[in-house]
Amino acid sequence: MTVNWSFSIQMSEQSYHVHSLTQSILKYLKGNRNASIGVKLTLQRLTEMDLSMHLITDTKPVRSRHESILDTSIKEIDHPSLQDIALKLSAAKKYLVWREDNNNYYEHGADVGQGYRKCNLHTQLIGPDAGGFYHSDFILGFFMLGPWTFYRDHRHAAPELYLNLSSRTGWRINSQNWRDYSAGSFVWNEAHATHATRVYEKPFLSIFIWLENIGQPCFIVPCNDWKKIETKLENQVYS
Repeated sequence: MTVNWSFSIQMSEQSYHVHSLTQSILKYLKGNRNASIGVKLTLQRLTEMDLSMHLITDTKPVRSRHESILDTSIKEIDHPSLQDIALKLSAAKKYLVWREDNNNYYEHGADVGQGYRKCNLHTQLIGPDAGGFYHSDFILGFFMLGPWTFYRDHRHAAPELYLNLSSRTGWRINSQNWRDYSAGSFVWNEAHATHATRVYEKPFLSIFIWLENIGQPCFIVPCNDWKKIETKLENQVYS
């Protein structure tokens, strides 16, 4: 029997880095279990899973045309509590499957906006298409948006938790006033809650988690101020 040692070594390195990154995220969530009801619910789901390194799927990595922006977003993670995640993401990045959302998660004909289409990126560590651990109805991964991007108001059946890794991002939840969130903060979107995101001068990077109902589509929720927001972002007038 012929053994491809170089392939075996690569898979061993891939499994190690993906597992290490996943465990770093889990450690952060456990240390902040009281920060949000979404963290508590996420930890309940995660305790049901076997995240042993030998269960990591054999997945071919996929790079992205947005790799330079991704690298910048990782380098911009400067909050002390997030340094372990940043370090391990930097090491695991080349082993992950990076994808763009080209309306894959939305009903046919949904207009997510030019800014979102121009630069969005995600990868799964846990999920049905993960470069890590397979799960049919749960997703944990990373989500990125380019600078000066507006992610229009939308909703979905999946309850969703964000852990912000970037220093500043704007959020609007259930059509309430905009609020800026800092690095290390959590954003919890209950099932079907309407939410929108605006990104300023630096790219936005986060950990995102869908707890269940991940196969159901997202729906755009039109608001009459989209053009105003998009114009201000295009002109880079947010301070």
